Amino acid sequence: MSDALISETGTTDGFVRPDLVCPAGTPAALRTAVDAGADAVYCGLQNETNARNFPGLNFTPAELESAVDYANARGAKVLLAVNTFPPAGRFAIWRDAVDLGARLGIDALIVADMGVADYAARTYPDLRLHLSVQAGASSPEAIRFFCREVGVKRVVLPRILTVAEIAAIHHQIPCEIEAFVFGNIGMMAEGRCSLTNYVTGVSTNMDGVCSPAADVHYEEDARHTLTTRLGPFVIDRFAAGESAGYPTICKGRYLCGARDGAYYAFEEPVSLNLSALLPDLMRAGVTALKIEGRQRSRAYVRSVVAAFRRAVDDIMAGRDAQLAELLALTEGHRQTEGAFAGKTWR
Repeated sequence: MSDALISETGTTDGFVRPDLVCPAGTPAALRTAVDAGADAVYCGLQNETNARNFPGLNFTPAELESAVDYANARGAKVLLAVNTFPPAGRFAIWRDAVDLGARLGIDALIVADMGVADYAARTYPDLRLHLSVQAGASSPEAIRFFCREVGVKRVVLPRILTVAEIAAIHHQIPCEIEAFVFGNIGMMAEGRCSLTNYVTGVSTNMDGVCSPAADVHYEEDARHTLTTRLGPFVIDRFAAGESAGYPTICKGRYLCGARDGAYYAFEEPVSLNLSALLPDLMRAGVTALKIEGRQRSRAYVRSVVAAFRRAVDDIMAGRDAQLAELLALTEGHRQTEGAFAGKTWR
């Protein structure tokens, strides 16, 4: 796997120095990530071709061109996310996104839909393809299929695998592995979520929008209890002074007749933090570490990227990584290693 995005081989415990892949929701965030030490940044265009299609986020064609120039001049790569699924009759938008990325010289295209991947592979055979987590490929058989049919060079694994399972997959596939290490825990079936579409009519997987702002409502009563709604549905209710999260269905608290009080039926509002597992992930064959957060601020991007940059450099130099300060940047100051350290499904 001596491809352009594989960095030099380290000498510590047989590790390969992993790429630090960082979020860029805006041009300013991209410059911040690059300056903080990102090896690669991932971003999307201002339309439904990427899975973070929110107002105020993403790149115009001119901004993407400038971003590629800025990153490449500083030794960083730009990965373009075209990782949603085109509905029938609208493939042209996704085709145009692939064409634009290829024309501007992006370093890799992140794809989920087989048709988009096939178009890119046939039209631009030299364009490097990464398989998005949205593709939901979590088995060696599925990953090998994409590698064989469209020449995928890297797979972003879903956040439902243990480190041991990742190591087993590594020995059965012919491409690189990218794994999430910080940010949203994302325990849903990635690329298959229909909850927000049921409530709002907007699809995460085809429109790139989960819990669109136009459907979010906050209501405060006389006792300062805050109720959050998505469309007509109550997602959560917070006491006065309690930290209130953004109302997404999968992180809401609900009442159930068989239980006392409200509980998190799907997923608690907590952040993934695998900083303590970095050496284990690297031993397992992970060659790219992904930070989630294209909707987060530049201050967040700067702090998280800089912390992981130091951690990777420390590990490669044989030193202990110091990452205690990351807890302050997690959702609700709560963190988890999720399924990576062992599955405890409810």
